[in-house]
Amino acid sequence: MAIEEIHRTEMGRSERAKERREKRLQELSDLRRIPYTEQERWWGSETVAVVTGANRGIGYEIARQLAVHGLSVILTSRDNSKGHEATESLLSEGLNVAFHQLDILDHASVKLFAEWIQQNYGGMDILVNNAGVNFNLGADNSVEFAERVISTNYFGTKRMIETIVPLMKHSTAGARIVNRLEDKMLREQLADEDSLSEELINRTVTRFLEQVEKGSWVSGGWPKIYTDYSVSKLAVNAYTRFVAKTFSNRPEGRNIHINCYCPGWVKTGMSGWAGNISAEEGADTGVWLALLPGQTVTGKFFAERREIDF
Repeated sequence: MAIEEIHRTEMGRSERAKERREKRLQELSDLRRIPYTEQERWWGSETVAVVTGANRGIGYEIARQLAVHGLSVILTSRDNSKGHEATESLLSEGLNVAFHQLDILDHASVKLFAEWIQQNYGGMDILVNNAGVNFNLGADNSVEFAERVISTNYFGTKRMIETIVPLMKHSTAGARIVNRLEDKMLREQLADEDSLSEELINRTVTRFLEQVEKGSWVSGGWPKIYTDYSVSKLAVNAYTRFVAKTFSNRPEGRNIHINCYCPGWVKTGMSGWAGNISAEEGADTGVWLALLPGQTVTGKFFAERREIDF
């Protein structure tokens, strides 16, 4: 095949892929404009949703969209002043939003937050684990901050789930936990549902950190790009499936549905503002999952309102 013909073929494929992408984005835009019917709205103004790391970007947009849908939203942020500023902005839109400082790295902060939720709201219905950190941008793949990334993105998320589960309100619709992910790469051992355990997940991330400390992580078979961030999200991915399996034995009326979603490559500070979709678009699937009517799905991974492979 001539070089010119190969080039034309590749260009044709690229154009078709671009067309399919634009069509899907338009479909999602149209879906966002369709209001939920009264039959679909299992929630009300007394339904409490907590969004971690919500002072900016995707977290802020998730909080805003949930509040627009009529829920009582608790916006949390590690930074007190930034959290208050974000909350004031949403309150100025007439939305039902409150703020509480929360650092998911700090056991005491998480405990204090849980006590506050219990005392002021009697529990909660939805937890969106959005808080996370990433220190790699572009082609950079430093693991200098690997311990902080793992501690925040995996252990912090795990800490929130373990602390909040006892506070999830009982309902026929079931409580909801939505974990934000941005990586689909999985090691084979974490993909085996039968052998998956909390101990295995913890051991995997601990081994990664040990190899980082020894300088041997490059040959360890870990993801090749955004390595520490990818490993942290891999762990959250596996933990979500493990917890979903554990929750499957809960009695009717006390169900908790837990799923992951990928927001896509979003124009936020975490991507160095290099993404190709807005925070509003990136938040959509997380909000959709949190509000999914008649939800029975759990332990799954979604992107653009569609289930995808872990």
